[in-house]
Amino acid sequence: MSGSNRSNVTDSSPSLAHDLIQMHNIVKVYPPNVLALDDVTVSFDDGEIHALVGENGAGKSTLMKVLYGLIHQNSGGIVFQDRIVRFRSPGEAIAAGIGMVHQEIVLVNEYTVWENIVLGAEPVNWLGHIDQKRARQRVQAIIDQFHFDLDLDDRVDDISVAARQKVEILKLLYRKVSVLILDEPTAVLTPQEISQLFVELRTLRDKGHTIIFISHRLEEVLALSDRVTVLRKGRLAATLPAAGMTRGELAELMVGREVLFTSRRMPQEPGEVVFAIKGLCYEDGHGRMRLKEINLQVCAGELVGVAGVEGNGQLELVNAITGLLQPARGTICVAGEDVTSASVLERRHYIAYVPQDRGRMGGSLSASVIENSIMTHHRLNAQLVRWHGLLLDNSAARRFTDRLAEVFAVRMPSRSLPLRSLSGGNQQKVILGRELLLDSPFVLLDQPTRGLDVGSIEYVHDQMLAMRSVGRALLMISANLEEIFMLADRIVVLYRGEIVADVAVERTSIEEIGRYMLMGKAGDP
Repeated sequence: MSGSNRSNVTDSSPSLAHDLIQMHNIVKVYPPNVLALDDVTVSFDDGEIHALVGENGAGKSTLMKVLYGLIHQNSGGIVFQDRIVRFRSPGEAIAAGIGMVHQEIVLVNEYTVWENIVLGAEPVNWLGHIDQKRARQRVQAIIDQFHFDLDLDDRVDDISVAARQKVEILKLLYRKVSVLILDEPTAVLTPQEISQLFVELRTLRDKGHTIIFISHRLEEVLALSDRVTVLRKGRLAATLPAAGMTRGELAELMVGREVLFTSRRMPQEPGEVVFAIKGLCYEDGHGRMRLKEINLQVCAGELVGVAGVEGNGQLELVNAITGLLQPARGTICVAGEDVTSASVLERRHYIAYVPQDRGRMGGSLSASVIENSIMTHHRLNAQLVRWHGLLLDNSAARRFTDRLAEVFAVRMPSRSLPLRSLSGGNQQKVILGRELLLDSPFVLLDQPTRGLDVGSIEYVHDQMLAMRSVGRALLMISANLEEIFMLADRIVVLYRGEIVADVAVERTSIEEIGRYMLMGKAGDP
């Protein structure tokens, strides 16, 4: 099947006049010898939504960075609008009509919507000053044309993550791009926000734009896209119409084996309370209450999911649990120990923690894979040190890293290379594996599978459920409601720093939880 599609994709005959972009025989090698793209040939049609999927490290982002001018291929060529192109920078790509919205949104929070959209491309009057009236009119015209629900004068700091995503897209539409590359655009959106975004993306397509959609959420890929290209280990596996495909078939093309999408959480009675928060409150430096009377328990053998639109207190909750901020009042207890005033290191005896930001909080990108793998373990595991903890046992550290890489399927050319040399998904696996290998009664997971492929997600879910089955207590913050419903025994919803719902999974629905996320207690039917 993939062979026949490969021949269709590589056909560059004049009869395929609808091909807007053709990438021929693209090869990219990262020094010293990492083959990221191996003779990839793919085309993107004018006016289609084309999904790009694959495992972590399969080459998706690399291929799009080549197209966007962020990096340059070692060999192969690109034809755009019937012209051979080789963009030297993203600026050149945008000028030609190709724009990319990255997963990490980069906007000026203090600026309004219209100011962010025109930033760097402001219309000016004859005096050389910004022509605000003309800028606002142009932005409003684009908002109206594509039916984006945004207010020009809202400050970015005051709008939702979904609205910020739209601002990023409008920045490119303002610059008249015809091709939009979207990298995991739904990662932090609620189901309702995702549905609205898809309506707007289809409107863009129907008005002639080409959208290249990178996502690990296969149900979204099949619901939104016209065609799907699958990369596996740097090579083209297939390009197929989305219509008629199943999520299982697509996952098998990606990983080369069957992937299960049903919940494997077995019923079990929770044990004693392992983790408890009582009356927790936190006020930021501006006098705003970020956490309001948080009361939460997690028992042995229980997995509790925390849902909420990003920015509703999840970060403050995580930082209070890990000791990175001190609450105004309230207590935090783990395994019967009051850790409210304990240091970060003291808490690590009781708490394993997978942070959502692997580059800033989870590890050191400039340190080696070995160094990132043994962080915390070298303070808690006597087998990794010698001479009463004064010296690191390098042989033991290498064995530990190799074990982690094998158990969590980390792809790396060398354990001595810096963490940044790995793909984002493999960086996440290193940090996740390090924390899950800690011997702690309570596990805090903040977006544990963000950026992972379906095969890795399946494995991580199995590991989490295995910890649940042996009596560890797990608290998981996730923007993916389907993930929460697959794994959690209970769901807690945070809205403006308050717990507005605490309900067993069997007694609720994704739609109901989505209402709580958007409306707080008003979402109660």
